[in-house]
Amino acid sequence: MSEGIQELLRIVRSFTLEKALTALAILLVCLLAIRVINRIVQRFLRRTHLDPRMTKYLLAFVKVLLYILTVLMVAQSLGIPTTSLVALFSVLSLAVSLAVQDVLGNVAGGLVILFSKPFQIGDYIEVDQGDVAGTVAEIDLIHTKLDTADGQRVLMPNRTMADSKITNFTQLGTRRIDLAIGASYDDPIPAVRAACLKAVAATPNILSEPAPAVVVTDYGESAIVYHVRCWSRVETYWDARNTLMEAIKAAFDEAGITIPYNHLDIHILEK
Repeated sequence: MSEGIQELLRIVRSFTLEKALTALAILLVCLLAIRVINRIVQRFLRRTHLDPRMTKYLLAFVKVLLYILTVLMVAQSLGIPTTSLVALFSVLSLAVSLAVQDVLGNVAGGLVILFSKPFQIGDYIEVDQGDVAGTVAEIDLIHTKLDTADGQRVLMPNRTMADSKITNFTQLGTRRIDLAIGASYDDPIPAVRAACLKAVAATPNILSEPAPAVVVTDYGESAIVYHVRCWSRVETYWDARNTLMEAIKAAFDEAGITIPYNHLDIHILEK
């Protein structure tokens, strides 16, 4: 007869009503203690002002840990060797971790995101890995869901998000508009600058502070390159940028400033 069967028979023979009642009492006390501890932990986490999702995951972890301790205590009261149960839990944990290591990597990344809070739901972000940009729609332990400008929902693994450089365009509340405009060498720089600033002043949703600026950034082959720089609120950025593009062309036409462009001359040879 194997040692395992012999050990099982020994446990069965040692089973008594007294042990059963003791185990039942321990079980009831542990279940009551779990409820009390869970409430205490919940109140503590509320005071820390953690993300609600993070609070839910921590409470679930604490509850699972307490249930495991309850099983061990009840088993000990019944005379079942807890070392065997601990070894069993260890083997199961190892097997599960090996089977779902990618998932666990995403879970770890999700915890990093929820703790560090590099972005919130509703923020517009850009992720360098995968070259994806969009509005954060949902954050869970496995994925971060982004809604792109062209109406697609992208599920980014949290492991990738945690390892990537993330640009948050929303967090600071304002964004700089930076437009590169080419003007003819024949047009004086002060006149071009004045026309650009006039277009900025005529564009809605442009902030007065920081003050708009127009600077020369390059002398191209056929044009002087100017950069028009001004600021807008995040929620009005694209409307302001697109309106400013049109306003600059109108201001250039009014001031007689030329925007050079490539010409194609076609010569027709008669035979």
